[in-house]
Amino acid sequence: MAPISQDALNPGVRKREVFGWAMYDFANSGYTTVVITAVFAAYFVGGIAGKAEWATFAWTVALSISYAIVMLTMPTLGAYADLRAAKKRVLMLVTACCVVATAALAFAQPGSVALAMVLIIVSNTFYNYGESLTAAFLPELARPEALGKVSGWGWGFGYFGGMLALGICLAYVLWAQSRQIPAAQFVPVTMLITAVLYGAAALVTFRLLKERAQPNPQALREGGLLASLHQLRHTFRAARRYRDFMWLLACAVFYQGGVAVAITLAAIYAESVIGFQPQETMVLIFVLNFAAAGGAFAWGYLQDRVGHKLALGSTLVGWVLVCVIAALSQTKGQFWWAAAIAGLCMGSSQSAGRAMAGLFAPPRQLAEFYGLWTFAVRLSSIIGPLTYGAITWATGGNQRMAILSTAVMFVVGLVLLVKIDVQRGREAAVAA
Repeated sequence: MAPISQDALNPGVRKREVFGWAMYDFANSGYTTVVITAVFAAYFVGGIAGKAEWATFAWTVALSISYAIVMLTMPTLGAYADLRAAKKRVLMLVTACCVVATAALAFAQPGSVALAMVLIIVSNTFYNYGESLTAAFLPELARPEALGKVSGWGWGFGYFGGMLALGICLAYVLWAQSRQIPAAQFVPVTMLITAVLYGAAALVTFRLLKERAQPNPQALREGGLLASLHQLRHTFRAARRYRDFMWLLACAVFYQGGVAVAITLAAIYAESVIGFQPQETMVLIFVLNFAAAGGAFAWGYLQDRVGHKLALGSTLVGWVLVCVIAALSQTKGQFWWAAAIAGLCMGSSQSAGRAMAGLFAPPRQLAEFYGLWTFAVRLSSIIGPLTYGAITWATGGNQRMAILSTAVMFVVGLVLLVKIDVQRGREAAVAA
């Protein structure tokens, strides 16, 4: 815990608890790295769907359905967790569900498109529930002036979990390929490896992280769901009071849509357009995660020094550059430049957004406001990949056009970021 000093934490918070919180980022990063980005995404398109023209679109549809479910339910679930002081209990439940669904992906074989889509929808839904709930602990742990560095530390540490999972899977895949074992046999094993690592690392979080919130007596009288809906309705009615938080949500819809394209389609683009082999793709994603960890660490400290807007805005400029380089790349070497910049921007942009959301969230409504943050992020995760898939399908498989169009999302995000007044947004949260 050396990167975090005690004076960055709220009174009563110990460093070991921040480590436990960060371990959840470490635990769930293997899911996004192995399942969504590096291994199962490419296997779904090339193995399960047999490289059909609609395969990439089907993959984005499955992800979009899961994001739609999260988008419509997470704000209410967050309000429930706040009112009942149940963030940790709900986090444990959704984690168990995601681990089981991830292990079940081992049963998806070539041709079983429907089964694979259902399991991706289920696992990704519960993964996103967990990501939102763990983020809601951040303002309880870190002081307002240190949200950036603590968020960056957790996000950066999380990428090492993704690299661990991917590294073990890569070693196994190389061993399997050396013995002529087909993908239909070695990919299922990587799903089991990912599920085990996710569940095991999350146990550290459940052991060390505390639930500091106190239940609302009204929630106990009315029943959790009813009180949650009442609270959520009140928050939407008072939205004008939190206009900077709302501008942040609008900004996130666009820039996170572009990030979602990078996360969900990087392996598909690398193999289908640039000509990477599966093992080369896994190495690429491994290095991308390493760069993302460095970006999250560095930008976390930079964000607290230069300001949230400038730190986030600089990463969005980098993302525009990534899209242009990727669209113009003709060789693997050229694409490696795009991947390196994307890695630096990925960790920093996601960590910066999470910290800003915590800065604008009223202390008694953390899970609820992070539920609204998740609403925006998952809406972006529908718009980004689905638009990419639709453009690819409409242009007869022209993924270069699709990746170039993604740059527009980051440009719009930059324009909306200008509207945000950080000091005004923080004052509104404190006043609430």
